Amino acid sequence: MNRSEKKSPALFEQIEEMVEWLASFGKNENNGVTRPLYSQDWQFAQQALKERMEEAGLHAYYDDVGNLFGRLTGKQEKAPTILTGSHIDTVVNGGKYDGAYGVIAGLIAVQYLYEHFGLPEKNIEVVSLCEEEGSRFPMTYWGSGSITGIKSFEDVQNLKDSSGISFVEAMRQAGFGQGNYPQPQRNDLDCFIELHIEQGEVLERERTSIGVVSHIVGQRRYNVTVIGESNHAGTTPMGWRKDAMYAATELIQVLIQKAKETSPDLVATVGQIALEPNVSNVIPGKATFSMDIRHSDEKILFQFCDDIFKEFGLIANRHDTQLSIHNWMNEKPIEMSEELNRISESILKNESVSYKKMTSGAGHDSQIFAPFCPTALLFVPSHKGISHSPYEFTRTEDLEKGIQLLIKVLYDLAY
Repeated sequence: MNRSEKKSPALFEQIEEMVEWLASFGKNENNGVTRPLYSQDWQFAQQALKERMEEAGLHAYYDDVGNLFGRLTGKQEKAPTILTGSHIDTVVNGGKYDGAYGVIAGLIAVQYLYEHFGLPEKNIEVVSLCEEEGSRFPMTYWGSGSITGIKSFEDVQNLKDSSGISFVEAMRQAGFGQGNYPQPQRNDLDCFIELHIEQGEVLERERTSIGVVSHIVGQRRYNVTVIGESNHAGTTPMGWRKDAMYAATELIQVLIQKAKETSPDLVATVGQIALEPNVSNVIPGKATFSMDIRHSDEKILFQFCDDIFKEFGLIANRHDTQLSIHNWMNEKPIEMSEELNRISESILKNESVSYKKMTSGAGHDSQIFAPFCPTALLFVPSHKGISHSPYEFTRTEDLEKGIQLLIKVLYDLAY
C-alpha cells in the first residue's frame, strides 16, 4: 500500500455524513442521542447499518443477540477473521461519537480497502456490537461478552429495565434470542481492533493526533460505611461526639491526597455520599460513601488499597467510630497486544503523525476481547474530554486521521 497517498476529500465528507446519519437514530431535541439496547431506535440503526454494509459489498448478518457483522471474505476463506468495530448503544442523552465512531470507522475503512485493493487474503469483518453501556439493563458488555463466551443467555434471565420490561422480552421483541440467527460465541477471530474517541482530554491538551493504548486500567470499587452515634447538635459537646460525617470527611481527604502522591496515573474518586439521619440539627450517626480507584498496574492498585485501608482503620478508631468496607468490583488491568501496537506505531512514525502511548481510564469492549484474542485500542482526541453528553465532539480532521490509520493497519494485517 502506498502510505504516502494523499487523503481523499471524499473520505472527509463521508465521515461527516455518516456521523450525522447514524446520530439521527435516537436523536433528541437537544442533539443528544438515546439509543438503548433493543429499543426501536436501536433496531432502526442496526438495520440501516446492515443495509449500508450490503451497499458497500459486504455480507451483512446478525448473530442471535443482535450483534451485526459486515464480512469481506478473503481469498483464504478458512483463515481466522480480523474483526474491527465498536458498540451501537448509547447512554441516555449521550453523544454521537462514543461507540458509533468505531462502527463508522470500520465500515469506511473496509469499504475503502475493498474499492482500492479488492479482496484481502484474510477475512475482515466490521462489527456493530449490540451493547456495551449497560444503560438500559444492569448488564454491560453484552455484545462482546456474548462473542467471547463470558456471557450467556442464562445471565440475563432475571434482568429487567426501569419500566419492568425483562431483558428476554426486549430481546425477543427485537427479533433475537430465538435461535433465528447464529449463536454469538466465536472461535475464529484472529484479532480485534477498536477505534474510539478518547473520552478524556489528554490528546487534545497535548495536541496529539492518536492514542495507542497499552493497558485498560484495573478498577476497584467500594462502599465505605462509617458508624458513629446520632445525637443532639446543640447539647453534645464537640469532644464527646462520635460524628460519622466528620470521620468520613477525613477518610475522603486522606484517600484523595494519597492518590495524588502515589502515581500520576492513579485516580481515586468519591462520587456518592449518604448520611443518616440526614437532619440539619442531628449529629450524623452513619455516613456511607463510594470509592472508585483505578490504575494500569495491578501491584500499585493492590498496594495503594492496602495502605489506604490501614490508615482508614486508624482514623476510624481516632474518631471512636466503626468502619465497614465492601468491595463490589475488582477488575484487573488488561494489556493490549504489543504486536498490534507495534504495527500502529510503525505506521504513525512513517506518516509523521503525532501519537502517544497511553492507558485507558475508561472501560471498553477491547478489555473483553483482549484475554480472548490479540486486541488493539486506538484513540482520537475528544474536545475538552466531554463524553456521554450532547456536547461530545471530535473534529472531523481527527476522525479522519484515526480512519486513515485503521485503513493501513487492516491492510498490513489482511492484504
